[in-house]
Amino acid sequence: MRAAYHEKLEGLNDELAQMSQLAGEAMKKATTALLEGDLDLAEEVISSDTDIDALRTSAEEQAFGLLALQAPVAGDLRSVIAAIHSAGDLERMGDLALHVAKAARRRHPDLVLPGEVAPYFAEMGRVALDLAQDARQVILNRDIELAFTMESDDDAMDDLHRHLFTVMMNRDWPHGVAPAVDVTLLGRFYERFADHAVAVARRVVFMVTGKMPDPPLA
Repeated sequence: MRAAYHEKLEGLNDELAQMSQLAGEAMKKATTALLEGDLDLAEEVISSDTDIDALRTSAEEQAFGLLALQAPVAGDLRSVIAAIHSAGDLERMGDLALHVAKAARRRHPDLVLPGEVAPYFAEMGRVALDLAQDARQVILNRDIELAFTMESDDDAMDDLHRHLFTVMMNRDWPHGVAPAVDVTLLGRFYERFADHAVAVARRVVFMVTGKMPDPPLA
C-alpha cells in the first residue's frame, strides 16, 4: 500500500514538473512573439494553454484522491497540500504567458513594444524561463539550495520591472499613453510569473523541511 501511495505521489510530482516546463516554454515563445511580432508563435501559445489547464485539473484530482483515500500524515500530507497549491501557481504562470501572447496578437502586425523597452523584455523573458526551469528541477529533485537561489533571480526580475517605470516616467517619453499602458501591464505579467515560480520553490522547501521560508525583505 505504501509503495503504491508513493508511486502516485511521484506521478503527481512529475505532472507538476511538466507544468513548469510547459509554462517556461510558453513564456519563451510568448516573449519571442512579443519582440518580433510573430503571430503564428502567439497563436501557438494561446492554443497550448489548455494543456497546462488540463494538467492542473489532473494534478488536483490526484491530490484530492490521495487525501480522501490514503489519509496521509506528516511529510506525506505536506507533499499533497504543497502540490495542490503549486498546481495553482503553475497554471497561473501559463495564464501569464497567455496574456503576453494575446498582447502580441492584439497589436499584430505592429509591434507592441517601443524600441526603448524591448531589451528589458528580452531580459525579463530570459529570467522567466530560467525561473521556470529552476522550479522544475526543484520539484523533481527537492533541491532546497536551488530553491533559495531562485530568490536572486526574482530580485533581478523586480529590478527590471522597476527600471521600466524609470524609462516611461522620463519626460522625453515620446510614445503616449497607450504604449505606456501596454508596457505597464506586460511588465506586471513577467513580474508575477517570477513570483509564482518562487512560490512553487518555497512550497517545496516547506514540503521537505516542514517550515515555510521567511518571506524576502521588500
